[in-house]
Amino acid sequence: MSDCYRLPKHRNTEFLKFLRKIDKEVPKGLEIHLILDNYATHKHPNVKDWLNKHPRFHLHFTPTSSSWLNLVERWFRDITDKAIRRGVFKSVPDLIEAIEKYLNANNKNPKPFIWTQSAETILEKVKRGRVALNKSTS
Repeated sequence: MSDCYRLPKHRNTEFLKFLRKIDKEVPKGLEIHLILDNYATHKHPNVKDWLNKHPRFHLHFTPTSSSWLNLVERWFRDITDKAIRRGVFKSVPDLIEAIEKYLNANNKNPKPFIWTQSAETILEKVKRGRVALNKSTS
């Protein structure tokens, strides 16, 4: 795994390292579209300055409070449910070992995430969520 994926912190410095790696590895003639959450790191002034100098990069942000749109969130949920939640870890290395054990077992027979909701179903859920939110703030 690339070093930029295993960095202990996720600040704008690390995100810029990730962007530079993509820039280096993707052929120069291609546009690059990244779908990101609204984490402040992705919108830091240093990142914005770098992006202004690299116009082939296009960032698209998922709406706030919509982790269900982000498939990596489902992946984190699965790791939490199947490897972490009821575990007892006496150290960070113990936690890492449990996660890696899950990943190794999962990667022996990987299955794709299949997302089959129709636009109508998603929009209906958003509508219901807004109604519920408006009731709770009234």
